Amino acid sequence: MMKTPYIPHLFGEAAQEKLRSRLGWLTAGVDSSIPWPQEDVWVLYDNHEYVLRGTKGGEDKRPPCISTPCAQGEVDAAMTRVYLFASVLGWFKGGHVDVTGYVWGSGPVLYGSRDTFTTTLDGGKYFNCNYMPIIKDDRIRKALAFLREGRRLRYVHEPYSFLSFYKLVESQFSSKERVAWLRSNLDQLDGDAAKRVAELRAQGVDVGKHLFDSGRCAVAHASLGGAIVDPDIPSDRRRIANDLDVMAGLASRYLKVEAGVPDEMELYKNRDRTAPWHALLPAGTFEALQAGGTISNVSALGQLQDTRVSVRLWPNDAPDCMRNMRLAPEAYAPGLVTFLAVNERRTVFLRFALDVANGRVHTMLEDGGITDQFGEVTEADIEHYTRYFHSVVGNALVELCIDGFDPVPCEIVIPVNIFPQAPEKMVTLALEEFRKRKAGAVAGSEEQQPAE
Repeated sequence: MMKTPYIPHLFGEAAQEKLRSRLGWLTAGVDSSIPWPQEDVWVLYDNHEYVLRGTKGGEDKRPPCISTPCAQGEVDAAMTRVYLFASVLGWFKGGHVDVTGYVWGSGPVLYGSRDTFTTTLDGGKYFNCNYMPIIKDDRIRKALAFLREGRRLRYVHEPYSFLSFYKLVESQFSSKERVAWLRSNLDQLDGDAAKRVAELRAQGVDVGKHLFDSGRCAVAHASLGGAIVDPDIPSDRRRIANDLDVMAGLASRYLKVEAGVPDEMELYKNRDRTAPWHALLPAGTFEALQAGGTISNVSALGQLQDTRVSVRLWPNDAPDCMRNMRLAPEAYAPGLVTFLAVNERRTVFLRFALDVANGRVHTMLEDGGITDQFGEVTEADIEHYTRYFHSVVGNALVELCIDGFDPVPCEIVIPVNIFPQAPEKMVTLALEEFRKRKAGAVAGSEEQQPAE
């Protein structure tokens, strides 16, 4: 099973501090089809630091590039890492990130062309590449490199794009194995690739042989009298363009199915979000819940009973009123346990559902709130709970953090019959209302004081 670990991200001043923290940086310019962040983002991937340099925007637009720590004289090793990081990042986000050049310096200078094609991330403040797979197999590394080339060239030079995709498959099999794999996987394609396979078969064409003779060999060779892709013949160009869908589909299928390299969408559908907490549960309890069973008492939860959890809106730190909250089990259902999280002063309470059977954690947003039972509610409580509530309604990511374990993400809330409001606007309104109530309570108390 390929490792897809939690990947720390830093933004804003925290990312800038990382850039200022050391001397010796390699910066690689990139051509990217994935949404690129406008501000710098620091990530720790496979124990190495990378900073995606933000493109800014408007008149201050900057070229996309990636900086990584690099001692003088170790450029080749650093570039190998950057190539792999770019390959995985592009695959994971459903596009390509390809290196266009690099520069080394004592500081993390920017590098690249302003004319480089890049899609800018406009839809949200934060860039997220969490859980990218770690690649240790050199064959898979090569396959990802050929995919990176093929995807970048697809709208630049279709014949060479085809050749890169074919080399991906060719690099993984012997000749006999390759022929067998192609034949068995052509029927598994969909979309335009499947339509092209059906079209060729309707013409009586052996598709696997066609891809090799009329594609791979015709692009790679130009022997006298042999089949070639003639750059001046429109029909040759159309043929390779039509076949490109098939070869691109086969290349992606190899990585996803044979090599088992997940992309972001696959991980979103299949990853068990509760995995970091499995070790806290006794083996018998975990097995029972995973199978859809029900537990009957608190003691069955082992270390997860009355532990401490911090609740944060990713990627920010947890505010004081949501740090080290007591996590107490409340109810049990098949495969599921609901928990109440309460802060030390008992002013903020949040509820969550741990669905072990389906590998999900849910915010029970409507069942949380603020209580002033002991008269200790502060403006900070009002501010942070209001921001939490309206951010979650607005699709913010909530993480539950227990010391010594990776954070556990909650499912994004899809609001029903709720019109999302700007969190900061609602924070301002909530604070105004709280201050009015507090001022009214003080005034009422003063009126009840006996006259001297």
